[in-house]
Amino acid sequence: MCHQDDASPSGDYKPPGRLRPPVSAAFGRLGRAVGRHRWPFLLLPLLLSGGLGAGFYFLGALETSDVERDFTPVDGAAKAEREEVRRLFRRGENFSTLRLDTEGAFAALIVTGPPDLLQPGAFQQLLDLDAQVRSIRTEDSRSNFSSLCERTHGACAPNAALQAFNYNASEVATKYVTFPTNDGVFLGQAIGGVTLGADGRQLDSAQAVRLFYFVRENESESAAWLDAVFLIFLKVSVSYFTSISREEEFKSSSKSVIPFFSITYFLAITISIISCLRMDCVRTKVWVAVFGVLSAGLAVLSSFGLLLLCGMPFSMTVATSPFLILGIGVDDMFIMISCWQKTKVKNEVEERMADTYKDAAVSITITTLTDVLAFYIGLLTPFRSVQSFCTYTGTALLFCYFYNITFFGAFLALNGKREEANRHWLTCSVVPSPEEVISSIHDAPREQSKCSSCNVGGAYDPDTGTEEEIPCNYFFKKVYGPFLMHNLTKAFVVLLYAGYLAASIYGCLQIKEGIDLKNLATDGSYVSSYYDNEDKYFSEYGPNVMLIITDKNFQYWNEIARHNLTSCINEFEKSEMVQSGAIISWLRAYVAYGNTASLNLTDERVFLQNLPPFLQVSGFSPDVNISGGTILASRMFIQTVNVSTALDEKNMLNFMRQTALSCHSELAVELMVYHPAFIYYDQYAVIVTNTIQNIVVATLTMLVISLLLIPNPLCSLWVTFAIASVIVGVAGFMAFWDVNLDSISMINLIICIGFSVDFSAHISYAFVSSQEKTANEKAIEALYRLGYPVMQGALSTIAGVVVLAAAPSYIFRTFFKIMFLVILFGAAHGIVFIPVFLTFFGACAKNHVEDEQEKQQNNLQMQPTVGQSTQPSTQVSALNSKEVNPYSN
Repeated sequence: MCHQDDASPSGDYKPPGRLRPPVSAAFGRLGRAVGRHRWPFLLLPLLLSGGLGAGFYFLGALETSDVERDFTPVDGAAKAEREEVRRLFRRGENFSTLRLDTEGAFAALIVTGPPDLLQPGAFQQLLDLDAQVRSIRTEDSRSNFSSLCERTHGACAPNAALQAFNYNASEVATKYVTFPTNDGVFLGQAIGGVTLGADGRQLDSAQAVRLFYFVRENESESAAWLDAVFLIFLKVSVSYFTSISREEEFKSSSKSVIPFFSITYFLAITISIISCLRMDCVRTKVWVAVFGVLSAGLAVLSSFGLLLLCGMPFSMTVATSPFLILGIGVDDMFIMISCWQKTKVKNEVEERMADTYKDAAVSITITTLTDVLAFYIGLLTPFRSVQSFCTYTGTALLFCYFYNITFFGAFLALNGKREEANRHWLTCSVVPSPEEVISSIHDAPREQSKCSSCNVGGAYDPDTGTEEEIPCNYFFKKVYGPFLMHNLTKAFVVLLYAGYLAASIYGCLQIKEGIDLKNLATDGSYVSSYYDNEDKYFSEYGPNVMLIITDKNFQYWNEIARHNLTSCINEFEKSEMVQSGAIISWLRAYVAYGNTASLNLTDERVFLQNLPPFLQVSGFSPDVNISGGTILASRMFIQTVNVSTALDEKNMLNFMRQTALSCHSELAVELMVYHPAFIYYDQYAVIVTNTIQNIVVATLTMLVISLLLIPNPLCSLWVTFAIASVIVGVAGFMAFWDVNLDSISMINLIICIGFSVDFSAHISYAFVSSQEKTANEKAIEALYRLGYPVMQGALSTIAGVVVLAAAPSYIFRTFFKIMFLVILFGAAHGIVFIPVFLTFFGACAKNHVEDEQEKQQNNLQMQPTVGQSTQPSTQVSALNSKEVNPYSN
């Protein structure tokens, strides 16, 4: 979009910049080469795309649907804790969900329906459903649940809700069952929506029952059985879920947006054609617009194919990338076309291409550089979904840039040859120019001209020698610019910005962290229904967390050490997120056993000698790691409560870990806490810090680029200000639009940096480089040059992602929401806030020519007057009489 800040309407002014002259000259030579050798530059990219596109053959093998892999931190603390649990504790002979170090492989049903499921008739239906599920066989009928199930005491692990009544419907009305724990079995995750009896303990009624069916992990037959379970679950009115459901839904979510690609490309082509339409049948650039969109498509094909050939995993988040690339590619196309229109129409095509590239190629190089850097900086994040998106999108932007200056440039040159021959855009037949029509009328005034607006073309502005200006540019110069520079308007803009900033900061304080796993499923999915019922009926009780004593020198028999451990446990139980008295502790049970058996458990020998038989009888064997007469580690379990929201999960995780650390530092008890859900909760520990880190690094990088490109360092800070302001706005309004700060929105905040530069930097360049005398005039000229390109770029990018608003997936809707905010606020800063704010600072408004004059005058004052020639005064006079080209030698 900086193409129009590179040249005034007359085309004779180039703005100052430290790196621009050699880069511009190099691109001029490239443009001339493209104009001279059009067909090679057109056909070779097509062949390259075809070759690299072969990489899509590997898409199925490289497409990742592992939620843990993609949406949890690579170096999350819980992953290290899981490995420590696996090292310290062997799996017992009897299956226990309490002691799983993963979620396990399972199918789960939540049954709701009658007001009370604890009635004989309703309970019998549960038993029938349970029998039906256990009878399900895999598709090849080789295995059923009994052959694959996890076992306890030689039989398939029972369902706690059914076991509580001995799998007998007649006992529902008579048996005394306590809640949430009955005979040592926790029922809080199996029975929901409960009503208790008068004693506050007896289970009286229940609105929901959850049945679990665990099968052996990492077996192909187990996965086949879980797939077969869908067939029966679909036929009953229950909510169902399996351990592979999230991955399956993850896959289908990406497929749900495939139909939107055709709509997006149709919109992009339509908007591009409309933007490039002219009343002149020669100057109109319909086919140029089509090839501009095609260029973006080739970039996606080539970049994705290359990375797939290199074996780069393809995360589902990458599916949003083509929508973004299309918008950016079309934006670059508008820059190329606009710069072409500012070249002299009577020049040779090679010269016009050279002039176009001197301006446009430099401009899109700047925007591509900032966008690509923003994405590659995103690789610093510990989330693989973000890394995958940033790699694919950053590489696609490079290909988009490459194809714009080769493939699209070659077609622009071919179109230039058509215009040079004054041929019709559709029929390619030669049509008369307006000058020829006027001449024919003058030569034969009595003959009616056979020419019409449909077959006359090739008009241009005789004053500038370029194509005629479009009306939108004059709107920004004659209407919008003067209106914005009015004092009352400026005051309103300042108040508007203050309101925007206040609302944004407030929103930032309200933003929630972390991704809700049910959002990975599509709308209306059975997974969403399951999670909704889980939240409704089973949210009272959270994870049962392992409390692991990792100190192999801990003296369990020592009363002081045991007292310190008890004090630690009491610290956990003081929290409102921990159920008091619900701890499952082998040590408490052993001490109670010792008191009953009159054992002196304060004696090390007695303690260690009687421990193994107790563990074997009590079922606590998997919880104590004994080797060579030494207890290497042991674990207990703490039941959490009231953990239903992402904020609750974050607070619970932080509390558990902080309490464990304080026990170590204050009471010398080395503790570690773990639960498989902590793998997902770890995102809360890093999402904010990593987002801030990426934003700061990217913003500083953009500041360096701005300092290299903008001659006024103070004005370069406005680019940094705009980036920070847009990011704060997007983050704040995310909260108002129900978007959490997670790995998905982190991607978009990274995008935010690049687009902030696109919109704000070019306005700053144009303002600083303007030759107008006053700040208001500089701002108006900057808007005249950039107003329409900013609007074109904003509309083209929005068109690229707008269809995602209708996507049946949270991930893709989130992408649209944040991209919409980025473009809205970025464009607002570019054409509203920044032009006004720049006028408030005299240093930025100072004319570059005035700077040169001031330097010359200072030099004159410092030189001796004796024997001095008149050359310096002549130089000052020259400065006053004409413009100074900062690149002249």
